Amino acid sequence: MSRPAAESTSTALSAHQIWTRARGAALVLALILIGGIALATVRSTESHGALDPRSADPTGSRAVAELLRDSGVTVTTAATLDEATAATDSRTTLLVTTPDLLTETQQSTLRAAMTRSDTRTVLIGAGQSSLPTLAPDVTSAADAPVANRAPACTLPAATRAGSAELGGERYVITPGTEADACYPADGSPTLVRLPGSTGTADTVLLGSPDILYNNRLDQQGNASLALQLLGSRPHLVWYLPSLADTSATTDAPAGDTTDNFLSLIPSGWLWGTLQLAVAALLAAIWRGRRLGPLVTERLPVAVRASETTEGRARLYRKTDARDRAATVLRTATRTRIAPLLGVPVQDAHSPERLLPALSARLPETTADPRTLLFGPAPADDATLIRLADQLDALEREVRTS
Repeated sequence: MSRPAAESTSTALSAHQIWTRARGAALVLALILIGGIALATVRSTESHGALDPRSADPTGSRAVAELLRDSGVTVTTAATLDEATAATDSRTTLLVTTPDLLTETQQSTLRAAMTRSDTRTVLIGAGQSSLPTLAPDVTSAADAPVANRAPACTLPAATRAGSAELGGERYVITPGTEADACYPADGSPTLVRLPGSTGTADTVLLGSPDILYNNRLDQQGNASLALQLLGSRPHLVWYLPSLADTSATTDAPAGDTTDNFLSLIPSGWLWGTLQLAVAALLAAIWRGRRLGPLVTERLPVAVRASETTEGRARLYRKTDARDRAATVLRTATRTRIAPLLGVPVQDAHSPERLLPALSARLPETTADPRTLLFGPAPADDATLIRLADQLDALEREVRTS
């Protein structure tokens, strides 16, 4: 009668165990994804970025664009420099939202378009990266906080608007340059108008964009000043410089654009990335927590010592680790014969203590004890097998002597 086959035991996790362990993390991940998709869906139809005339966000400029359209001004949004310069003429106002983001080549192209036409150019937040090319008679000073400031100039648009919220870039005008300097902060203007060399062309430098924001338009004289600066001509080209503009690939940006690039990213994405990082950290802490001391468990199967030895031997053979195998054999033999020779176990691996005791016990042994117990690694598998046989024979001699 044949013996029944032993019931197989598996240590692999079942599908139910895997789901039980992973369902918490999966639920958190699903909630984050659903929330992100929902937020993106809600905001995608109205959010276009700061100073975008299509954006209804607090820092968008849809409100002033709608007021300009109600006043009969045509508002055109340009995403590339070619679109902006092609649409400018004597009946056009060109608004450049971030001139410091333009490369040197783009600035030169824009400057050429400004000088050959009678357009009005409004530069928002122009700093030291763009002023040398776009307004060479003006340099920048230290920034000033945005605050309610009086015009303190004779520019008609400023005197009619009255106090407005300006700040940001402050400007220093080269002596002898004809210009209107308005809304000073610590003695330096935050709004400068530079008349052009021909016709009705002029350049307006606006230190900060706050008067164009949706959430600041109704404060002080912001709306009046914005409408007068941007609505003096029947057509407004609203140029939003972008890193995706093909004309920007010819050279590197003129200045440090790290802050400008980050400003192009909607704030919701930055906060979302931070939340994902915090959630990932909490999930790692949760999954890596210790619930208490380690608990010993019985092995699901009993493995015979011979099988373990054979398995380790196969691994040694597969990696040609004859040196390690020989070391294991010699160490085990020395450990077993040392008590038989009266040598403490801690001195079993010292040739000076073990070999004299072995020679006294077996004065006529055929094999060299030093080479056998402390020799070099075998050169091939046959030598390793012969070493194992000799170690067994040596141990038998010690036990029988």
